[in-house]
Amino acid sequence: MRALVVEDEAALRDSLKASLSAAGFTVDVARDGDEGLFAGMEYPLDVAVIDLGLPGLPGLELIRQLRAARKTYPILILTARDNWQDKVEGLQAGADDYVAKPFHFEEVLARLQALLRRAGGWASPQLKCGPIVLDTRAQTITVGGAPIELTTFEYRILEHLMLRAGDVISKTELTERLYDQDFERDSNVIEVLVGRPRRKLDPQEQLRPIETLRGRGYRFALPRDTGS
Repeated sequence: MRALVVEDEAALRDSLKASLSAAGFTVDVARDGDEGLFAGMEYPLDVAVIDLGLPGLPGLELIRQLRAARKTYPILILTARDNWQDKVEGLQAGADDYVAKPFHFEEVLARLQALLRRAGGWASPQLKCGPIVLDTRAQTITVGGAPIELTTFEYRILEHLMLRAGDVISKTELTERLYDQDFERDSNVIEVLVGRPRRKLDPQEQLRPIETLRGRGYRFALPRDTGS
């Protein structure tokens, strides 16, 4: 998942970037509203964290402009604890949720994960497709109840594919979610990275959970559990 953090306080910005990176996100940062607008318009984002008290373009106006440009990814706002007006105005401007400062990172992470699940059409933290279950909170995956050991990249690939189960995901999109902007995009690397979890999930090639669509990308093909 690719996240944007727009925060003018350097220490908090760096802390959020480090913590989100450790939680498996690819993270872009901006230090004011103008940088945030450029990043929010140009980068292939899955979610954004925006402080309302930004220099330059105010946070509320940043959100309004992103929504006016039809950017639909979820937005989590950061606001002062005692300012309920900011929370209301932020939600009315197009934000999806808020966290009051000061906060614990665990709350930010839980809210971001919930926003991403809802954006993908999932109601539960557990993504269930046939016998395959991915737990977004514990960052674990099981097949028929048996745990599967995954590397960080393997987990991130599966999480993205399962959150969008049924959709075709291009190699470019996967690359943009896994790596920073300056990564040299080699499609052969993505093929290898997708091949590893595919073999771990389905060593006997009976389930065939990940389809390769030549010239188009990949799709997690097992049907979603409608109760999730």
